[in-house]
Amino acid sequence: MWKKHKWLIVALLLLAIYVAPLFILGGNSHVRIHDNLDSNMTWYKIVLDSGDYTAKVGTANIDQIMDDSVPRDSFDSEFVGIDWLYMIFSAPIAFAVSQLITRVFAFLGLFLWARDYLIKDKKYLVPLYFVSLAFALTPYWPSGMLSTLGMPLALWAFLNIRNNRRRIWNVVILTLLPFYSSLILGFCFFLVMVGCIWLYDVIKKKQVNIRFLLSIIYMGLLYVVVNYRFIYAMFLHPEPDSRSEFSLPQLSFLSSIRLSFKNFIEGHTHDQALAGFVILPVLLLVLVLIIIKREWVKEKLFLWLFGFNLFLSFWYGFWWYKGWNVIKENVEIMRTFNFSRFHFLQPFLFYGLFALAIVYLIKKGNWWRKLAYVAIVLQLVVVFANNSEIYYRTGNGSPSINQFYATEQFEEIKDYIGKPQSSYRVGSIGLHPSVSQENGFYTVDGYVNSYPLAYKKAFRKIIAGELDKSPVLEDYYDNWGNRCYLFSAELGKNYDFGKDSEKHIKQLDFNSEAFKAVGGEYILSAVPIDNAADVGLQFEKAFNNKESYWKIYLYKVTN
Repeated sequence: MWKKHKWLIVALLLLAIYVAPLFILGGNSHVRIHDNLDSNMTWYKIVLDSGDYTAKVGTANIDQIMDDSVPRDSFDSEFVGIDWLYMIFSAPIAFAVSQLITRVFAFLGLFLWARDYLIKDKKYLVPLYFVSLAFALTPYWPSGMLSTLGMPLALWAFLNIRNNRRRIWNVVILTLLPFYSSLILGFCFFLVMVGCIWLYDVIKKKQVNIRFLLSIIYMGLLYVVVNYRFIYAMFLHPEPDSRSEFSLPQLSFLSSIRLSFKNFIEGHTHDQALAGFVILPVLLLVLVLIIIKREWVKEKLFLWLFGFNLFLSFWYGFWWYKGWNVIKENVEIMRTFNFSRFHFLQPFLFYGLFALAIVYLIKKGNWWRKLAYVAIVLQLVVVFANNSEIYYRTGNGSPSINQFYATEQFEEIKDYIGKPQSSYRVGSIGLHPSVSQENGFYTVDGYVNSYPLAYKKAFRKIIAGELDKSPVLEDYYDNWGNRCYLFSAELGKNYDFGKDSEKHIKQLDFNSEAFKAVGGEYILSAVPIDNAADVGLQFEKAFNNKESYWKIYLYKVTN
């Protein structure tokens, strides 16, 4: 068995090594903060602990966040699988298990798709193992689950159905994926792509494949069921929410072109293919060889996929072009829903192209073959170098999960205040509100995708003076505002001031009356506020803990 499958075993061992630090270190592991520790990982706990996890749509708010103003329907439904992991395991282990699940099925999906529909010659299985491994180890938005990494597996199942390959696994895959992926951050765009394949068959081949069409509808309906809360909040909830004030794009034509190429080379923070270092140069090399040798008929699959991938980047870049604004001003969903997100299709397309390019070079033999294997090794080096434990511990100096959430330190703060946490609310300056929320505090601030517009306006009164001092923060809050934070112009868009910071806020413009109006009583600040007394804040105590990333300055509203 070892001799027959040794390279597959090696690939799987490398995958296990990649995720091992998450299991070994647990809460001492380092993971991304943005759209993860600052939000989703805390949301799971808050919603599960709220008592309203299965509440009927339109009937409940999550009272721990933003003065009981955020609807339960702003969060994932109870059918989303990642919630179940956080119900069963502690946060660090749930995160680790989710990473293992997604990366295993990413590996399997890209391999099956490449083996059966890109490179059908079985003598190229070994390079496909390692191209699939590289895809499986790419950074992605952790709470997206299999939203991007599950696409090749879903495409494999759909293409099987399209080609009348009847396998039970097709149904299993299309049934289970909606429970462990995001509709709005991936699969709604994927289903549009698959629908276009069906339309191509109808128009070009004159084939009306009913089984294929029904499979698309089936998966779409499952997503509707799993995401029923989002659909209610997006289309049926009558109260105006924060999304209704999203700004219109202002990019010029040239800026949109620059953004398009930046996306093609660097990717997006939520779905990084890490293609710019190795994959893209290899693809461009193969593209040039195909053109020089006039092999465009023979290699038309490569050319089509390359063109489609490039088109997706231009779609992304030009979604923010101001020329769209005439339409967006009159069609609300064009403002409130981000249609640029077809870029979530790009990672698996890049690796499908990489597989085609590698096999193309191997077929040429000699040093081209050696170049192909060197490229695979270099891409594996790239993805391993971006392992979260390496990237966030060394490259960014970010805190571990335990250091970020600082449980012991916040227990000290809770004990010092000495009242039931539900009887008062806190706000945070210089650190994310998710830290206090994770530790059971009730907050006036927070980071959520949707909350009532009325609350956004009431909260703005607290920070109006700071927004007036910073056009950047003013635009950030007024024209987006998902981060409903106690901003300081002196701190800017920085919420990670650790205990080693020497930063002070010299002049905070803070409306204590507006803060009290939304239930605020205490401020947790990561930096000292020099003029605290002048704005109605009384310094209580500084809290420091050797296990924590923060030094917390506790202030109480006095007037």
